[in-house]
Amino acid sequence: MTQELHIVGGGMAGSEAAWQAANAGVRVVLHEMRPKVETFAHQTGNFAEMVCSNSFRSDDNERNAVGQLHWEMSAAGGLIMEMARNHRLPAGGALAVDREAFSQSVTEHLRAHDNISFVEEEVTALPSSGKWIFATGPLTSQDLGSAIAAASGVDRLAFFDAIAPIVYADSIDMSVAWRQSRYDKGETEEERTAYINCPMTHDQYEAFIDALLAAEKTEFHEGETAGYFDGCLPIEVMAERGRETLRFGPMKPVGLTNDHDPQNKPYAVVQLRRDNALGTLYNIVGFQTKMKYGAQATVFRMIPGLQDAKFARLGGIHRNTFINSPTLLDSQMRLKSHPHLRFAGQITGVEGYVESTAMGLLAGRMAAAELQGRELPPPGPDTAMGALITHITGGAEAKTFQPMNVNFGLFPPIDAKGGRRGRKDRYKAYTDRAKETFTQWLEGQS
Repeated sequence: MTQELHIVGGGMAGSEAAWQAANAGVRVVLHEMRPKVETFAHQTGNFAEMVCSNSFRSDDNERNAVGQLHWEMSAAGGLIMEMARNHRLPAGGALAVDREAFSQSVTEHLRAHDNISFVEEEVTALPSSGKWIFATGPLTSQDLGSAIAAASGVDRLAFFDAIAPIVYADSIDMSVAWRQSRYDKGETEEERTAYINCPMTHDQYEAFIDALLAAEKTEFHEGETAGYFDGCLPIEVMAERGRETLRFGPMKPVGLTNDHDPQNKPYAVVQLRRDNALGTLYNIVGFQTKMKYGAQATVFRMIPGLQDAKFARLGGIHRNTFINSPTLLDSQMRLKSHPHLRFAGQITGVEGYVESTAMGLLAGRMAAAELQGRELPPPGPDTAMGALITHITGGAEAKTFQPMNVNFGLFPPIDAKGGRRGRKDRYKAYTDRAKETFTQWLEGQS
């Protein structure tokens, strides 16, 4: 009889790992501590709950590394990608979803699978036997984190991940704000008007920055350090790096024309993205924050169009735990010192829903193959998945290892035959090559 595969954590990575292994014919036991043990950031006990954002980012599989990763997961029969597309919302060129419907559908599919059983418990120690995947994500519990540190022989690493606030759509003043995706991206009118934009003049921007810097912030506990991942910086931390930083980041005004005043270009723009299928909720894009709740409401209502905003959720901050994967994991994502244990998802040092899910997909397939008496090699490094796993299992510099999103900088360079290629052509060459290699990888498993 085939040995069971135990998976700890029912987030994006754990859910995808369970789905892939179960579809390969392996009996899976999925351990999830929620809702029995709650976390700061989660609201439900459902699997694959989206916490920080409702976006899987770019869906362009021809000229974007994230979109290529979407393509690869779909080609591999990924549950997360299938459910995301079933519950997608207009978001320009991005893949955004109705987060509650998405999570509920993932939960229903997993619970309906004959090869998956469930245990609602907190796993606080690393088991000495059996086959396990740990996909406990950024909110790994303190006890389990300590056990991982003890087993790996090194101190665990941590940074802080911040959550953006969500606004009720009917509280946004549309006589000030307007609907438009940046550069009018999207194939339909709905896509081209997927974002709500709030314009700022120079004086309004300066006053906003002053209030942001002066606002009361969440204090860190003793012994904690604020080693933020640059892709998810709180807005006040960005503002501390320079008064113009936000204007060249989440508040950049490029590619947008104010319907109410088309002749005057805004000095800065705050964008809100639809957060549910009903269109009743919008999240403030890139506005992760560690301001205290009272300060958030005051500061965010300084944004033109949000002066009467009502918040469905204010921002928050939580600890994010990850291991030094280049030192600790082998090419099969196994802990070198305890090879019966695999790690997947954000705890391995990838950043983002898409990347975490992809590492869960690989871990689930690799574990299933091992239980069936074979070894599944990772996809080639010229694929998006292969580039990520190569990076975290040896491609990154261990001494300076930090969480990483997928990007073309992780791919082997393209041979520019016939002279130097433009960026768009070069990116298309990357994805064409990746699709061919990934298709061959999948065919090799049949």
